Amino acid sequence: MVIGIRREDKNIWEKRTPLTPDDVRELIQQLGIKILVQPSEIRIFKDSDYEKAGAVISEDLSEAEIIFGVKEVPVEKLLPEKTYVFFAHVIKGQKHNMPMLKRLMELKCNLIDYERIVDEQGKRLIFFGKYAGYAGLIETLHALGKKLKLLGINNPFSRIKQPYEYSGIEEAKDELREVGNLIQKEGLPEVFIPFTIGFAGYGNVSKGAQEFFDLLPHVQVSPSELIEKYDELKKEKHRLIKIVFKEEDTVRRKFGEFNLQEFFNQPEHYESKFDIYLDKLRVLVNCIFWTEKYPRLVTKKFLLENPEISKTLLIIGDISCDIEGAIEITYRATQPDLPCFTFNPFLNEFTDDVQKDGITVMAVDNLPCEFARESSSEFSKVLKQFIPQILSNHFDKDFSEINLPYPIKKAMILHKGQLTDEYKYIEKYLREIHT
Repeated sequence: MVIGIRREDKNIWEKRTPLTPDDVRELIQQLGIKILVQPSEIRIFKDSDYEKAGAVISEDLSEAEIIFGVKEVPVEKLLPEKTYVFFAHVIKGQKHNMPMLKRLMELKCNLIDYERIVDEQGKRLIFFGKYAGYAGLIETLHALGKKLKLLGINNPFSRIKQPYEYSGIEEAKDELREVGNLIQKEGLPEVFIPFTIGFAGYGNVSKGAQEFFDLLPHVQVSPSELIEKYDELKKEKHRLIKIVFKEEDTVRRKFGEFNLQEFFNQPEHYESKFDIYLDKLRVLVNCIFWTEKYPRLVTKKFLLENPEISKTLLIIGDISCDIEGAIEITYRATQPDLPCFTFNPFLNEFTDDVQKDGITVMAVDNLPCEFARESSSEFSKVLKQFIPQILSNHFDKDFSEINLPYPIKKAMILHKGQLTDEYKYIEKYLREIHT
């Protein structure tokens, strides 16, 4: 059995790898397999590290039966009749990836999507989400520091660098602790007290962002307390105010009482009520899973009708980064070299970078790459446990006869170029492309 690890080529920032050299060595020794690794000048681990681990550095992966990657594969680089394992970003019918999916089907490939490797309760088993939260929080606070400085306000956040500028997670945490000490000593900018930071969502991404945020001095209040006790919170000059929003806080049933399961299954019965909080937030960190059937948190229409909000809602850290999604003004994704853009609702215009006027949006869509070493190591540690199960199967059998464990079979979007039953709904999105 031969497996391949492809070179990431989505952009120059994508330094992650699905399998580290240490885990490659372990797999070769335990399973007696051959592992091909495409050479890369940007990967966080050197080609020589993989060679020392026993892998073969090879531009050509055609010998590999199963090819692992992190991000989407360019259409022209797909090989026929392979089993691909990567983050496909197709389950929402993402338009930009439909040509790739169509080509995988034409080439009669199998596709296993990491995002759909879940247990029987639907809980994801392999993910980078926590690291997206870590990096997203740092990027958001970095933008906040720049914004306040442009407004002529000296502030402790301006010392925060971008995630990739730190040697790793521990150095970033140390910096946050130092910022926390400054907040306790010097206080927060008077003009924006209470200094409120809201987190939309409570999954892996939000947990990561909150883990970093919690290193700062803060007091947590509920969404209802934010409304009811807003004036009381103005006494908090040396602590940030943290708010975590769940579904019942962000939407209301058009008629009748809120029901969480109904909201998941029939979101058309619900509408957003999130605008009631917007004039009381300084920073919003968006971590929710969103598809177009769900109401938005922040609409462009509301901001245009209430442009004054842009004077107090300074930053939106859109870690989820769904284009024109939960945060409708996220009109494009960004990269770490220019992580933000600013929307000015008075002028109805977007401008690159952090600007003095308007709401600045951080929309980096591959945040874990900014902590590439740690995020790859943790991801690899989990992925390697699934590899023996993936290798023990012959994918040329009928799908019903493939004896894969539940999480892997659940994640199989394509089998021999055909959408599996659970993913047949993607056909409607494929029909919309004309390539």
